[in-house]
Amino acid sequence: MYFENTGLEDIRVDFALLDDIMRKHGMTKEGQWDYERVTFDRKFMIREGTFYLRVFAYAVEGDIDSNDAIVHVMKPVIGKHYYPHGVEYGEDEHFPEHLIKSSTEVLKAIRTDLESFIIKA
Repeated sequence: MYFENTGLEDIRVDFALLDDIMRKHGMTKEGQWDYERVTFDRKFMIREGTFYLRVFAYAVEGDIDSNDAIVHVMKPVIGKHYYPHGVEYGEDEHFPEHLIKSSTEVLKAIRTDLESFIIKA
C-alpha cells in the first residue's frame, strides 16, 4: 500500500542528511543500498504479523556509498512480510488501522525534519 500526499514523494535532499533523519525516526538502510539506490525500512512486529514501512530513494547526483549524493525520494509504501517469500505490497493485503496511523505519524515527523533541507528544482 502506497502512502499518498506525505510530502516526501518527489523531493530532493542531501543523502547524508536524509540518512541521519531517517535513523532518528527508526528507519534504517542496513544493506539495502548500492551506488544509485537506497531503501530505508522500519520494521513493525505486531499481533497481525510483520510489516515494513519503506521509503525508496535514488541518486540524481553523486553516489550513495560515498555519502556525497543528492537523492530523489519516492512514494513511501508499507508491506507485509511472508516467510520465505518476502514482502508483499498488494491491494489485497490487510493493513491494520493502528499500523497505518503509526506509519503516517512517522512519515509526517520525517517530512517536518526535512522541511528546511529540501532542494528546490
